[in-house]
Amino acid sequence: MSAQVFTGRYQITRKVARGGMAEVYLAQDLLLERPVALKVLFPEFSSDRSFVERFRREARAAANLNHANIVSIYDWGEDDGTYFIVMEYVDGATLREVINTDGPLPAAEAAHIGGEIAGALHFAHLHGVIHRDVKPGNVILSRGQVKVTDFGIARGTDPAESLTQTGAVMGTATYFSPEQAQGHNVDPRSDVYSLGVVLYEMVTKRPPFTGDSPLSIAYQHVREEPAPPSDHNPDVPPLFDALVLKAMAKDRADRHANADELREDLIAFSQGRLYDSRSQPVAVVTPPGGYAAADATMVSALSGNGAGDDTRIAGGPRTMVGHSSPPPRNRTGTYIVVLAALLALLAGLLFLLSRELGGGGTGTQVAVPELRNKTVADARAAIEEAGLKVGQITEEVSEPAGRVLGQDPPAAQRVDRGSAVALRVSVGAAPAPVPNVVNQQIDTATTTLEDAGFVVATAFETSTRVARDVVIRQDPAGGSEAKKGSTVTLTVSSGPEEVRVPEVRGREAGDAAFTLGQAGFRTVQRIESSDDVPAGRVIRTDPGTGTSLPRGSTVAIVVAAPTATTTTTEVTTTTTPDVTTTSSSTTSTSKPPKD
Repeated sequence: MSAQVFTGRYQITRKVARGGMAEVYLAQDLLLERPVALKVLFPEFSSDRSFVERFRREARAAANLNHANIVSIYDWGEDDGTYFIVMEYVDGATLREVINTDGPLPAAEAAHIGGEIAGALHFAHLHGVIHRDVKPGNVILSRGQVKVTDFGIARGTDPAESLTQTGAVMGTATYFSPEQAQGHNVDPRSDVYSLGVVLYEMVTKRPPFTGDSPLSIAYQHVREEPAPPSDHNPDVPPLFDALVLKAMAKDRADRHANADELREDLIAFSQGRLYDSRSQPVAVVTPPGGYAAADATMVSALSGNGAGDDTRIAGGPRTMVGHSSPPPRNRTGTYIVVLAALLALLAGLLFLLSRELGGGGTGTQVAVPELRNKTVADARAAIEEAGLKVGQITEEVSEPAGRVLGQDPPAAQRVDRGSAVALRVSVGAAPAPVPNVVNQQIDTATTTLEDAGFVVATAFETSTRVARDVVIRQDPAGGSEAKKGSTVTLTVSSGPEEVRVPEVRGREAGDAAFTLGQAGFRTVQRIESSDDVPAGRVIRTDPGTGTSLPRGSTVAIVVAAPTATTTTTEVTTTTTPDVTTTSSSTTSTSKPPKD
């Protein structure tokens, strides 16, 4: 495909990667003169109408995500039945490649990268896009930047791990949330779980669950608790263990409330603002270059007999605080003590919070806010502000998209604080079949589409095969489904390309015919007498020089007639015994030209 140009604009340069649904190429945007990444869907996906419609819908949503940590989508479309998206080209390595080459990563570096990913996810969630396939292969590291790709259009790329079924399970089994593994609805906390798995893998160089099949891995996500990362990498601090295990809680209500909350915790950890079980701040050594540097060093004063008796380093060379040679310790005992203290502290904070809110414990009740006609983001904020949580979200076909149609419990009803509120949300108008208008006159095609509820846009293209004002192709294709009110683009023939007749007067007839042929014309020759133009030279063309004609039209070359002549030849033959001689003489009479 190295020479292929998509839609006359994106020229393939070289292949970059191959996934489970598409191949990715480095391409050149010929219009804006910049490199781009071109993701070309495999033919089996391009022929699946339901997949193509979902691809279009989600590509539109992802194209609206303008964030420093998100790979931008510039364009998307179809060329001769092949669907593609055009993305920002990021020259770097995937997090998968970094883990395989340099892993396990220091906890401080993992927290820095994870915080950037969480920021990208939170921005997407606020715009109604859930990634569903957060994994190292969808994160690119380039010159200190962290970029997340495949928002809203990701699918499992490893056939050994993929459990993709339309309308049921989407994602990659290794990084599934329990609700994804069970085919339940996903929400932003599903991406939080998957990011927890990525954090786990960054510091251990292995995922928390492995198995012989995607099904066995999915079962573990649902039923089994992961071992703390420090069980596989002793350099991982208990505080980082706690962050990862919270993000990976089976019940989404026990996870971080959203990706931004996880981001704040990761930043606090990387900057030394989290506290251990004895309320001691984490001491941080930040080298020049910040945490993007590979040798970023964090020194944590953890629980022990003395203030610095027990020290763990999360990344970089080992550095001891307080004593030059700390005594040996029981790692398991330390973990249990720290975890128990954290749980006790959390229980105390919850108790104080309930009292501060006028509590009295679990019996505190709040009024359910009015949510109908709010956007999903506003409804979620109102629910959380009232001390409640978002429950099941049911989607319904209705306009406008992204609005709350109903809620349970209803507005003003008093319920226990922390209760779930279920929502019914509109997803826009139901898709309708797009009429096939290829080979129809533009006026007829436009009327047909508008009567079916679509908006028509037109683009013109020269063609020697399709008559002027006849539809060459359409997007979306006829027979596919699209929302009423969406735009159908028609490519219409403007007829053959027109070219101007070049100047050939005074040239030799053969030379003139060659020049006209190179310009795209056919030629015929006519002879006329001329007093001014030498014989065999072009007097004029018909149509004349500069006339615009469709390529392939016939142009007559009018050539000056040769001078009329009469030739007489006399032959004389002489014969002798030894030699025979022949001589001849020729007399020519020229006829004067006509007046």
